[in-house]
Amino acid sequence: MPRDRAGSFEPLLIPKHERRFTGFDDKIVAMYARGMRIREIQGFLAEQYGTEVSPEFISSVTEAVMGEVTAWQSRPLEPM
Repeated sequence: MPRDRAGSFEPLLIPKHERRFTGFDDKIVAMYARGMRIREIQGFLAEQYGTEVSPEFISSVTEAVMGEVTAWQSRPLEPM
């Protein structure tokens, strides 16, 4: 990461002190929801975006939303 003595550098893609790119996480979750396995997602990201991500990173992204998925699946259905 570039640094400057005055501390005036502002990253364009990922803000300071952030470890994840929100849009990127959404793409990973979408591929996982479509049934792609972690290794397939890893290969796709390397091929399409030229970025190497670990299987652990992909797992952490998908696990972060599993609580929301479980809550959504167990919600009461509206009567028809």
